[in-house]
Amino acid sequence: MAIPINIKERIKDLKKEYDYLKIGKESLLNLIFEVELPESVYNSNAIENSTLTIAETEKIILNMQVSRNVAVREVFETKNLATIFTYLVHKITPQNISLELILSLHKMLISNINEDIAGRFRQKGEYVRVGGYIAPPPEQVVIMLHALLAEYSSNFTQYILEKISVFHLEFEHIHPFCDGNGRIGRVLINYQLLQLGFPPVIIRDKEKKFYYRSFSEYKNNNQGKYNNMERILCLGLLESLHKRITYLKGEKILRIKDYAATKQISLSILLNKAKRQTIPAFREKGIWKIASTYEYGA
Repeated sequence: MAIPINIKERIKDLKKEYDYLKIGKESLLNLIFEVELPESVYNSNAIENSTLTIAETEKIILNMQVSRNVAVREVFETKNLATIFTYLVHKITPQNISLELILSLHKMLISNINEDIAGRFRQKGEYVRVGGYIAPPPEQVVIMLHALLAEYSSNFTQYILEKISVFHLEFEHIHPFCDGNGRIGRVLINYQLLQLGFPPVIIRDKEKKFYYRSFSEYKNNNQGKYNNMERILCLGLLESLHKRITYLKGEKILRIKDYAATKQISLSILLNKAKRQTIPAFREKGIWKIASTYEYGA
């Protein structure tokens, strides 16, 4: 697995700018997180086939009434995941991820949904599958997790997004829980990023096809390539950095379609560049935006 050098350099430069600009602006970053929270929760749940819209997700987080009957499970999935995201942002420590942290997060996630499995790994006789893939036997879960955590914490040479990519793919390969594996795995991605001073990323439901394809790649041992998981994390981190830098600079923000009209640039070209993150664009509730002062082609 190898992320291209030019992308690593772009992330390094943006991280340096982000670190400089965020000094003394913690309140603004907290506001960005609060506004982004429903989008983060919505997308992670949607990947797991939740029926909620982003508007319904936001209302549930804000304890507002939703206009249709929603399954109690989906309400708690939303509230619990929002609680976890909020907890992590304010409780990040430099300590390595532990089995105790993973179990604690799972208990928070499954609380009021299925207390019998909340906060524990799969036990004897509890097998799970994802599509045609059958996860390792429950007897191997703790052993495999210990090995995964040891490998992650002792690997000081691999590029961080490559490390996180491998960790996530292996975590989902182990599938340690009876339920909630995907959401906990994506929470851990952001915990790992936040530990290193990066902003969180959103893995979006629209990327589900590429996200799941990465697990097939991993299963087939497709080493040495810039794979789909790494690509998703790189693009997500670039977008998150672009968004925060734009806000931290106090820029006027336009929808890309308005920017395209103002600058008389092809909207389709701009959207394509936004998706590839070759321009400093970012999404808010699915709408691509960019700073009005950005000089296209400069």
